[in-house]
Amino acid sequence: MRAVLQRVSRARVLVDGSVTGEIGPGLVVLVAVGREDVSATAAAMAEKIVNLRIFADDQGKMNRSVLDTGGAILAISQFTLYGDARGQRRPSFIQAAPPELGKALYDEFVVALRALGVRVETGVFQAHMSLELTNDGPVTILLDSDKAF
Repeated sequence: MRAVLQRVSRARVLVDGSVTGEIGPGLVVLVAVGREDVSATAAAMAEKIVNLRIFADDQGKMNRSVLDTGGAILAISQFTLYGDARGQRRPSFIQAAPPELGKALYDEFVVALRALGVRVETGVFQAHMSLELTNDGPVTILLDSDKAF
């Protein structure tokens, strides 16, 4: 599983012109499921994200998590995080999970986030979405369950 986390002051996602998810301060999480991912991967990634200390404390140091701040998460499925463009001009997405597995584990990921006490909004799996966000910092973190980076 791969994720791009962006600390935001606000964000929303639209599908066909309608808002499907909207948050104030918190995180936008673009998440992709890989072919080899399982339920435990989704749970571990959720736990990592909600406890990652990337929000400022009273001294201005990144020492607080989204849980600590009471922030929300806007979770957006984005299989293109598995795009491999090494040595070619058209990315290959062979490492991304097929849609059935991708949706199941994305849904499990969202459930796991909520179970950890975070308010979660979402987009629509496999839909063409427009994402609007205001970066805070900006702070952007890359995560990979295989620890490739």
